[in-house]
Amino acid sequence: MNILVCISHVPDTTSKINFTNGDTEFDTSGVQFVINPNDEFGLTKAMFLKEQNGATVTVVNVGGADAEPTLRKALAIGADSAIRVNAEAKDGFFVAKQLSEVVKNGNYDLVIAGKESLDYNGGMVPGMLAGFTDYNFINACTSLEIDGNNVVAVREIDGGNETISTSLPLIVGGQKGLVQESELRIPNMRGIMMARKKPLQVVEASNADYQTNVISFEKPAEKSAVKLVSPDNIDELINLLHNEAKVI
Repeated sequence: MNILVCISHVPDTTSKINFTNGDTEFDTSGVQFVINPNDEFGLTKAMFLKEQNGATVTVVNVGGADAEPTLRKALAIGADSAIRVNAEAKDGFFVAKQLSEVVKNGNYDLVIAGKESLDYNGGMVPGMLAGFTDYNFINACTSLEIDGNNVVAVREIDGGNETISTSLPLIVGGQKGLVQESELRIPNMRGIMMARKKPLQVVEASNADYQTNVISFEKPAEKSAVKLVSPDNIDELINLLHNEAKVI
């Protein structure tokens, strides 16, 4: 089985977020980047499939050279090779188009992507990728079992779960549940040393136009200060809830 895992290079959730150039660009200064959490669940699942079925695992990212440490981490976790499409990932359409060329050229049986990235939460790339490649597609996937060419998967739906049977080739939009957090793998020293020798191929972007442009970014408004009311002053509490919070 030939597996491709799509890896997004995203800011760690503990990083302080700022914008530059009139709030039109994300300021990367001092920001720690990591593998997108939904993608990390997918990568770990790919490692299980590699161990169970002798699969070959390739990881891919659309981005600049700054994303290569993230790809090297994926290699240290156990991926066999990496591909970086040398282009700025400005919008979902462009990213999906670039990934579709990688899929078509690599003859992959299974493509695992996170259902959405932690930074922009667009949630559009896996579905568009399936459209470009004409692969079967399951989004919000929380369980994946493969027997030969046959697939049984579970996906999260509003208020419950749905079990689906399909076949390869398949694109999966994965999330937590595909594996559990306790199953995520931390690169060991041997893996880190081996990752240095594994191939990381850089390919130029195919012809595709960006479909969206960022006008500006805006941080959430700061929360107002908390007002403390004495437990003996019930009248004041009722007044605040009625006239300021307007919840009663």
